[in-house]
Amino acid sequence: MAEASVTGVCGEAMAAMAAVEGSSSPAGLTLGRSFSNYRPLEPPGEEASQKTGVGPSPTFPALGIGMDSCVIPLRRGGLSLVQTTDCFYRLVEDPYMMGRTASANVLSDLYAMGITECDMLMLLSVSQSMSEEEREKVTPLMVKGFRDSTEEGGTAVTCGQTMVNPWLIIGRVATVVCQPNEFITPDSAVVGDVLVLTKPLGTQVAVSAHQWLDNPERWNKVKMVVSREQVELAYQEAMLNMATLNRTAAGLMHTFNAHAATDITGFGILGHSQNLEKQQRKEVSFVIHNLPIIAKMAAVSKASGRFGLLQGTSAETSGELLICLPREQAARFCSEIISSKYGEGHQAWILSIVEKGIIEVLSRGATAAALAPDNSNVSSEPCS
Repeated sequence: MAEASVTGVCGEAMAAMAAVEGSSSPAGLTLGRSFSNYRPLEPPGEEASQKTGVGPSPTFPALGIGMDSCVIPLRRGGLSLVQTTDCFYRLVEDPYMMGRTASANVLSDLYAMGITECDMLMLLSVSQSMSEEEREKVTPLMVKGFRDSTEEGGTAVTCGQTMVNPWLIIGRVATVVCQPNEFITPDSAVVGDVLVLTKPLGTQVAVSAHQWLDNPERWNKVKMVVSREQVELAYQEAMLNMATLNRTAAGLMHTFNAHAATDITGFGILGHSQNLEKQQRKEVSFVIHNLPIIAKMAAVSKASGRFGLLQGTSAETSGELLICLPREQAARFCSEIISSKYGEGHQAWILSIVEKGIIEVLSRGATAAALAPDNSNVSSEPCS
């Protein structure tokens, strides 16, 4: 996204004042007079906390930049604020599915912490390059998809912000105030835990391959390894996967005593695995033996020379949860998540176990262990 440019009379005037010879600060503003005692982001000291009776709760940690959601201990009541936000640009052709995907994408940040309920704000940016007719047709469909997904997730959009922008963007802010037992901090993995993935990889490759159908230069690089029909199937699979909520998995994380989790998005499975490993309290690492991948997308990635899908670096959108489960619970989790009691249910895969050592995606591994019938356009392909 382009950076906002702060200009205008005030900006130019401040710049001019700062440039005056011999001036170390804007004219007429003495910083020491008003802000000498200001300490940004400095928590209250122990003495101050004792006097006021406020301060962050010591019972559970805060999570800041780097993980899926921020967790901020509140000053009273032993509660924490858990919050996340994200925006989503046009990636699929169907405005309704774009709205659903944007909703699912943000909710997954909370689902990765086992949170299944929240409050929502919607962020909507309408492209200034769209005609009035396009806005009237596209915008209601995006909003409907967004709201339908939100309702499916057990919440509703209560407010939001709308703007005109060079790009068509939709996003949301998800917020919840939790008791300690209502979320799972991503820091308790132990050696011997099993890594489970809730969706197949390859959404970015599938969406890109679909766009290449109308780009002869790009299509010529991959047409020997995939047909147009296979690309269409992969695109439909990717679109449905991106719009599918990870809410069932989030609830089952409590049932089966998950120790940690993250959702796989922009940094690929390798990047997010590495980030999750750094959060652990014990010395552990994740050695990934198997990668379940949407059919034919590994071949497309390799032939195109892009993405790094088999190396674990390909970005995902509204991706899968990577969950650390106790060894004795992993198979039960995978059997339960596909159960008809949760609607259509969906497949999950065991990737490997939590070990000691350096995180890596192994050069060769057995095909991923699918613990349910393969009823989707998905192939479990070995790492490369």
